Amino acid sequence: MWGMIATWRMAVEGITKGSELLKAGKDAGDAIETAIREVEDFPYYKSVGYGGLPNEEMEVEMDAAFMDGDTLDIGAVAAIKDFANPVSIARRLSHEKVNSLLVAEGAEKFAHKEGFERKNMLTDRAKAHYRKRVKEVAAQEIKPYSGHDTVGMACLDMTGKMTAATSTSGLFMKKKGRVGDSPISGSGFYADSKRGAASATGLGEDLMKGCISYEIVRLMGEGMHPQEACETAVNKLDAQLKERRGQAGDLSLIAMNPKGEWGVATNIEGFSFAVVTENQEPTVYLVTRGEDGHCTFEVASEEWMENYMKTRMAPIEE
Repeated sequence: MWGMIATWRMAVEGITKGSELLKAGKDAGDAIETAIREVEDFPYYKSVGYGGLPNEEMEVEMDAAFMDGDTLDIGAVAAIKDFANPVSIARRLSHEKVNSLLVAEGAEKFAHKEGFERKNMLTDRAKAHYRKRVKEVAAQEIKPYSGHDTVGMACLDMTGKMTAATSTSGLFMKKKGRVGDSPISGSGFYADSKRGAASATGLGEDLMKGCISYEIVRLMGEGMHPQEACETAVNKLDAQLKERRGQAGDLSLIAMNPKGEWGVATNIEGFSFAVVTENQEPTVYLVTRGEDGHCTFEVASEEWMENYMKTRMAPIEE
């Protein structure tokens, strides 16, 4: 059995590419890196990689991570600028015994030394989004932070190896140097080939309060189906945050176990995810969360898929 699940509609082309490798018996690390690079390289997805929305100083700072579920090796970069595919840098760092999480200038020096592609990741379109948001914030009392859709994936190959990976440009107009959950092991991602893999998207500051990706993998290891594990962890953290702090930020998780079974949970409206397995073509689902915290899914319609791309690629009126 093989399979791959990912956060958001934006991942479907990536997991389609990754599935070709899995079908051919290739490694879960190669498949997940290929899939995330596809998202990073597409300029109209404004929360990941090239075309990602900038921080408050109009710089694109990116976070990414990779984890090998066989060895538990982890690699991650945070607040890295001007490199094309941070997930590939993260995977390269997973081979290091020490220095496997690097930030900012240190991450950039490592990437340059290792020969990774330098690239100005700030697009004209992202600049236009920035200028528009500055005007909106000046004109009315709205928060600049919108658009924090991390691409996170869990992957299983034919040998039973599992991987997890993430990539994001983080919160739009975040403080310089801000790092969310995406490159933080156990919060944004976790993979253990014996138990399963999980990944998160949402408000990093709140996702980190629950070490939620690790929690889901732990629950799967105790025998929970991925769906039950995701709902248990998300609903528990959502309730705890509301009890302790009065509110909870966006929490959305995807997971897969070593059997290729998968699960999804969220505390928001409008969450989508993409999945492909040996028995299922690449499919985008929309999630509905009930009052009891139980999540149900429906396949995204062609109309929804068309509108999604039209919205992402529409001209920006400043």
